[in-house]
Amino acid sequence: MTNDSEEWRAQAVLGNYAERPDANALTGTRIWSYTDALSYAPGEPVRLHSCTNARSYDLIILRDGLRPETVLERRGLPGKLHPIPQDCSIKGCGWPVALEFEIGANWPSGVYIVRTQALQDSAVADTHDHLLIVRPIPKTQAPGRLLLIAATATWTAYNDWGGSNHYQGYTGPNGDLFSAELSLHRPLAKGFVTLPPDAPRPVLTEPPARMAEPRYPHMEWAYSNGYSKKYASAGWASYERHFMRWAEDAGYQVDVISQTDLHFRPEIISAYSCLVMVGHDEYWSWQMRDAIDAYVDQGGRIARFAGNFLWQIRLENEGRTQICHKYLATKNDPYMQTGPRHLVTEAWEAREIGRPGSSTFGLNATRGFYTGWSGCSPRGPKGFPIYRPEHWAFADTGLYYGDVLGARSCIFGYEVDGLDYEIRGGLPYVAPGEQAPEGIEILALGLSSTIEEGPTIVPGKVFLGTEDAEYVASVLKGSSDAAAVEATKRGTGMIVNFRRGRGEVFHAGTCEWVAGLLRQDDMVMQVTRNVLDRYLV
Repeated sequence: MTNDSEEWRAQAVLGNYAERPDANALTGTRIWSYTDALSYAPGEPVRLHSCTNARSYDLIILRDGLRPETVLERRGLPGKLHPIPQDCSIKGCGWPVALEFEIGANWPSGVYIVRTQALQDSAVADTHDHLLIVRPIPKTQAPGRLLLIAATATWTAYNDWGGSNHYQGYTGPNGDLFSAELSLHRPLAKGFVTLPPDAPRPVLTEPPARMAEPRYPHMEWAYSNGYSKKYASAGWASYERHFMRWAEDAGYQVDVISQTDLHFRPEIISAYSCLVMVGHDEYWSWQMRDAIDAYVDQGGRIARFAGNFLWQIRLENEGRTQICHKYLATKNDPYMQTGPRHLVTEAWEAREIGRPGSSTFGLNATRGFYTGWSGCSPRGPKGFPIYRPEHWAFADTGLYYGDVLGARSCIFGYEVDGLDYEIRGGLPYVAPGEQAPEGIEILALGLSSTIEEGPTIVPGKVFLGTEDAEYVASVLKGSSDAAAVEATKRGTGMIVNFRRGRGEVFHAGTCEWVAGLLRQDDMVMQVTRNVLDRYLV
C-alpha cells in the first residue's frame, strides 16, 4: 500500500488505527502513563501509573501556557512493563502506582503536562505526554480572573488510546462498534496534549480544485505521522491551549477546571464573574448543565467560543467512567427501561431528554453540524457572515453588514451550532416554534449540513456516511426516512447573545474560534476582548 494510494487514503480516513499496544510484542523502547484523576487541588497527592519496557525513565511536570514552566522532575525512575488489557479503553489499564507526588502549594491553577521519557543508554528513546489540571483554591471572590472550563468529557470521548472511544472500537457482536463506556484510567492518545505547529486543523485553509473529491488533510497527516486520528477533534493541544496562550499574552488571568469538577464541585464557579468554554465541547452531563443554568440565573456570564453541544453523558465510578450510548441509546441504554429517562445518553433534543441545548447556551447542535471541510461547504466562507454589526461584541472591529468575520483565519467549522431561523428585512430571527431564550439576538450566521453530498461524492469513500443525517432527522422529525433527512440536513452556525435571569451568555457556536487567536486575526481577537472585558466588569 503506497503512500497516498486509494487504499492508503481509505485507511487514513475510514480505518481504525488507534494505538492498541501489546505488551508482549513491543517494537523498540516504549512508554505510556496516566494519573489517577483529571484534576487536583494544591497539596493533594497524585498517583502516576506508568508502563515501559525501558529499565528507567524520567518524569517532568511543567505548567503549560505562554511560557511553560517546569515545576517537578524525577530522574532515573525504575521502569516496569505491565499487561495491557484488551478492554483497557473501557475498564482501564489497571497498572499499579509507579510514583506518588504532591501538587505544590504554590502551583497556580492551570494545565500541567505530565511527560515521561523512556531512557536507552542514557538517551531519551520514547516520550509520552499526559496531563493533569490544578484547580483553583476555593475563594469567595475571584475579581478580574477568568475561569476556563476545559472540555474534558469531549477529550475522553475522542481519546482512542487502547482502540476504542465513542466513535470507533472493538465492542459489539462483531467487535467493530464504538464503546458506550470509557475509562479515564488510560493514557491520552498522541496529539491530545502536545502537537507540532504544522499539524493541520480540520477546516480547510485552501479551497479544493474544481471537481475534486473530498480530502481530509488532518487525518492523512495523523496516519502518516503516527498521531491519533482524533487529535484535531479534541484535546488540550488543538483547542484550549491556544486560548490559554493568547489570553495570558493579552494580560488575562485564567484559572482552569475540568468538566468533572463542574459536575462534582459546582461551587467553584460561583467565585467568578465570567466562565469561558472554547473549542470542541460536545459532551455534558445533566449536573453540569444544572450548575451552568443556576450560575447564569444568579448573575454569571458565559463566554462560549465553542461548538457542537450535542450529547448527554453520565459519569460513574466517581467520575472515572464516562457513559454515552449516542445513536444506540434507545436500544442499548439501560435507563430507557429503568429510568430516569431524562438521563438517557443521547442528544439533548431527543424526546426522552427534552432539554434542548438552546435553553442553556442559545443554540442546538442538531440545527448545525459540519462545515468548512470534507464534502460540507469545502469552499464556503470559513468565517461568520455578519448581520448585526452594531452589536457591542463588534465594537472597534470596523465590521459592516455582510462582512465575514474570521474568513482569513478559518474560524467557521468544523462543527457548528445553530437554530432554525427566518430572514425578515435582511435580518435573521428565530423561526416560529423553535425553542430559544427570550430576547436572543442572532448576530451572525453561516451555512452547514449534516451530510456529505455533491457532484464529486463517491459513496463508501467519504468520512461521513448517512448516520448523522438520519439521526438528526429522527430527533427533529421523528423519522429517519428520505423525506425527513431532506427536511433537516441543511443547518447553520451562529453567533448569538442573550440575557437570562440576572446573567448573560455570548455564544459563538463554532469549534474553530481558537484558530482566529492562533493565527492572530485582529477582528477575531477584538471580538474576544470585547466579550471578556464586558463580562469581567
